[in-house]
Amino acid sequence: MTEERSRCAWAEGDALMATYHDEEWGVPQRDPRLLWEMLMLEGFQAGLAWIVILRKREAFRAAFAGFDPAVVAGFGDGDVARLMANPGIVRAKAKIRATITGAQIYCDMAGRGENFADFCWSFTDGKSIQGSGREWIANSPLSEKISKEMKCRGFKFVGPTIVYAWMQAVGMVNDHAVHCFRRSEV
Repeated sequence: MTEERSRCAWAEGDALMATYHDEEWGVPQRDPRLLWEMLMLEGFQAGLAWIVILRKREAFRAAFAGFDPAVVAGFGDGDVARLMANPGIVRAKAKIRATITGAQIYCDMAGRGENFADFCWSFTDGKSIQGSGREWIANSPLSEKISKEMKCRGFKFVGPTIVYAWMQAVGMVNDHAVHCFRRSEV
């Protein structure tokens, strides 16, 4: 007999979304490269449903050299053209260029001895913030602050709503619903 578990409503009805919810969403992520990858994917998601990005994630990883910032930072016009011709990803030139710029910023930070994970988690003193689990919000004063700092550094597609979705995805904020079995686990 299979045990039925209550999930966040957005994860119901699609096996891929349920797996993402159950195994990844909201788990505090400390790997700087994975934090950057998720920030870039959230940027690609702007204006689309997350399931679109989730279904294309492996194609994104292949197209962007496994989201290795050192490799992506060196992408040029030929790579942009290659990516624009790739039907496996979201072909938005501004988002592709933003990812390349984001890789360059990531590498510049690393070159100055600044760890991207430390930068990200500095906004929460290294701790996951517990959301109320009762309401769904699109952004917060903290996501506005992080967005502003990221924009000052040159990142693109990092508005407060994108940043908040990223914070949820990487576990900087635990917004699992009160009834969700994952709320207490993460």
